[in-house]
Amino acid sequence: MNKITKETYINWYRDMLFWRKFEDKLAAVYIQQKVRGFLHLYNGQEAVLAGSLHAMDLTKDKMITAYRNHVQPIGMGEDPKRVMAELYGKATGTSKGMGGSMHIFSKEFGFYGGHGIVGGQIPLGAGLAFGDKYKGNDAVTLCYFGDGAARQGSLHETFNMAMNWKLPVIFIVENNGYAMGTSVERTANHTDIWKLGLGYEMPCGPVDGMNPIKVAEAVDEAVQRARRGEGPTFLEMKTYRYRGHSMSDAQQYRTKDEVEEYKKIDPISQVLEIIKENKYASEEEIEAIKKEVKESVKECEKFADESPYPEINQLHDMVYEQEGYPFIKSK
Repeated sequence: MNKITKETYINWYRDMLFWRKFEDKLAAVYIQQKVRGFLHLYNGQEAVLAGSLHAMDLTKDKMITAYRNHVQPIGMGEDPKRVMAELYGKATGTSKGMGGSMHIFSKEFGFYGGHGIVGGQIPLGAGLAFGDKYKGNDAVTLCYFGDGAARQGSLHETFNMAMNWKLPVIFIVENNGYAMGTSVERTANHTDIWKLGLGYEMPCGPVDGMNPIKVAEAVDEAVQRARRGEGPTFLEMKTYRYRGHSMSDAQQYRTKDEVEEYKKIDPISQVLEIIKENKYASEEEIEAIKKEVKESVKECEKFADESPYPEINQLHDMVYEQEGYPFIKSK
């Protein structure tokens, strides 16, 4: 694994803080009805992404996830302004405004969605990995899903094929405790989701999903195993979301005290504490990062606000035209 250095912690702090503030802004503009439809925020789960990215080779590895998917493409290298524009439904968005909140997509940066169907991305993640193995690309796919999606039958079919074919895929369940509003305890007779991998003799285990260091170590081990041709790994990231399942969630299934308890181990605060303890950055430098993040979020909002909505003929073109093979082009 790449060494975790002073620069790693500073970059983690900057990135996670930006992701948090980016989505806080999305929550604000959602109330203003600038973003429509559903909106599922990642607040609290940032360490899973930060740690995973540290263990990946972003020149070739791929990522696919569910509909809580706004900050992942940013981490993979996509321009956050384009991501926010997509949420606004603007033509400058990653999918020209046609995907929206739940379907962010960026093939250029190895991010393959953003999927609204619960668990739908699990077999797709294995498919991406199959393609890389077939082509000999030495690439690994990280496939994320929630604890609710772990109950889908397609997971078992995919696990069986992935082990049988030794696919270079890492299955990562982000267990934030609740499938929409249903606790893990109510969905099965066990709470250790990682044990589902045992039935397929798949390497598996739990990970502290609130700590990017633990995440990086676990994902790196799985990545190296996949690159050696030894097949998939199943990791259960034990994490927590501070906001509701979506913006319409009244959160009656949990108490405010429970949320506050998890905020005591907030991943951003953990990294900031390490930075301060080791004097990796001065107070002035930390404040400069906060200011930089605030300005960057403002730029994203400005870009999305000022971008045009798609032309009506785009509805036709997006359906009937494929890259390199235009079927019918509207006038």
